Amino acid sequence: MKNQNPFLICFLTFNLLFATAKSQENLIAKNAKIEQAGSGFSFTEGPAVAPDGKVYFTDQPNDRIYVWDEKAGISLWLEGTGRSNGMYFNSRGRLVTCADEKNQIAYFDENKKLVPVHEGYNGKHLNAPNDLWISPKGGLYFSDPYYHRPWWPEGHKEIQDVRGVYYLGQDGSIIRVIDDFKTPNGLIGTPDGKTLYVADIQANETWKYDIQPDGTLANKTFFAPKGSDGMTIDDEGNVYLTSGKVWVYNPKGELIEEIEFPESPANVCFGGKKRNILFVTARKGVYTLKMNVKGVQ
Repeated sequence: MKNQNPFLICFLTFNLLFATAKSQENLIAKNAKIEQAGSGFSFTEGPAVAPDGKVYFTDQPNDRIYVWDEKAGISLWLEGTGRSNGMYFNSRGRLVTCADEKNQIAYFDENKKLVPVHEGYNGKHLNAPNDLWISPKGGLYFSDPYYHRPWWPEGHKEIQDVRGVYYLGQDGSIIRVIDDFKTPNGLIGTPDGKTLYVADIQANETWKYDIQPDGTLANKTFFAPKGSDGMTIDDEGNVYLTSGKVWVYNPKGELIEEIEFPESPANVCFGGKKRNILFVTARKGVYTLKMNVKGVQ
């Protein structure tokens, strides 16, 4: 047996400890403080980062979408949004949305016109699409719980037999991929398109799945004892959940950070030119926090 090089062992150990420290202890940039980027909204939701780093978010009760720029601040982008909730930019730069005024998946065209993409399953209308994620291959996963909205017509009822999660293929086909949750809500996938994280907000649990080539899910695995209204993921593979605070779990499902905000977070994403600014929608306000990690698309 050859003698081991003590200097090599020391070097490797240092690098391992450094990597662990980066992913578990130094997520937040040095001297960074939580800043209120905007206030005076009714209920902020659905942050989505555009290719240029700007973040679009909704004030759903007022049926508006705003855009945040790290230099210019916040401006109104659109009024009359189909009551947009969760949103995500696709590979073509289109803003795709869960528009629950009419319970649709839709997108905004170059004229900001809302274009419906899908609204039903098994011949019945969807309950109310809530959050979505678009895979690298272009397929779309969305949660479809049921929260009664004051803007729905009188007598509106839950239509689907379960509160499920669906996969919408690029060819327009739709399949239900989760049917055993109490109330699915936040979801996010990894940038390699191999793993999907989904929160059951009523059960206060988050689960992870292996994504199959046909869009179905396999190997359901418990991930975290927290539900979540919204989710994001960073370039270290850490998953950010929103439930009273922002809770950060590493890929092993270990809690590595808790971040408290002045208001209870609803949803979260990374924005800015470098994607290193954590952007949080939280009730009547929106907040930012500079990070040492970056978001992924």
